[in-house]
Amino acid sequence: MAQTPKPHSQSPDPNKQVADMFGRITPCYDILNRLLSLGMDVYWRKKLVRSILLPPGGRLLDLAAGTLDVTQAVIRAHPTAQVISVDLSRPMLKKGRTKIDDPRRAQAVCANALSLPLADASIDCVTIAFGIRNIIPRRGAYAEIYRVLAPGGKMCILEFGTMRNGILGRFYTRYLHSVLPRIGALVSKEGNAYTYLAGTISAFPRAEALGKEIAEAGFADVDYIPLSAGIVWLHTARKTS
Repeated sequence: MAQTPKPHSQSPDPNKQVADMFGRITPCYDILNRLLSLGMDVYWRKKLVRSILLPPGGRLLDLAAGTLDVTQAVIRAHPTAQVISVDLSRPMLKKGRTKIDDPRRAQAVCANALSLPLADASIDCVTIAFGIRNIIPRRGAYAEIYRVLAPGGKMCILEFGTMRNGILGRFYTRYLHSVLPRIGALVSKEGNAYTYLAGTISAFPRAEALGKEIAEAGFADVDYIPLSAGIVWLHTARKTS
C-alpha cells in the first residue's frame, strides 16, 4: 500500500527569526545601544537625520525602525513630516511608541521589508539605521524601497562598517568579537543575540561593495561617507524615475 506523502515543511523565515530575537532583547535594547557604542549611536543618528531630504509635509519611511529612535529624531528635526515606522518586531515597535509625543506624526506598522504595505511612489525619503544587514535578501529590500519611493526620493542607510586595517582596526575587531558579545549577553541574558550582531557586522560588505549593490538595484547618485573612522558608514542614493 502506497504511503501518503508527507507535506513539505516550510523553511524558517530568517527575517522572522531575527525579529523574534530582537523582540526578546527589547527591554534592554536601548541601554545596550548606548553602552556598547559608548554613546556614539546618538551622534550617528543625528548625521543620518541631517542627510534626509523632505518637502514640507513629506512622508518618510523609517525601515527596520526598531524602538523608533530614528523616527523620534526625524519628527523633532522635520516638524511637518509624516513618518511611517516599519519593523518586523512588535515588541520593538510597542516600546518605541512610548517615545513619540504626538502619535499622529508617526504610524508604527509591523511588516516585512520584503513586502511593504505601501503604494508605489508614495514615500519621499527612506531611512534604515543598522537594519539593512539583517534583511535577507538585501536585493529584495532595495526593490521594495525603490518601488515605494517617489521619483527623486532619497534613501539613507546607516550601517556598521568593516574596519579591519591598522591598530584601530585590530582593536575594533577584538572589541566586536570578544567584548561586545560578553557585555550583551550579561545585560540581555540572550547569549546569541550579540554574537549574531558581531557576525553580521564582520560578514557585511565593505562600503564600496555596498555602494555597488545599491547602484545595481537601480539607484543613482550613490554616495557614502565614513563616520567615526569607518566604524559606521552613511550611504545615500536617489530614485531618478
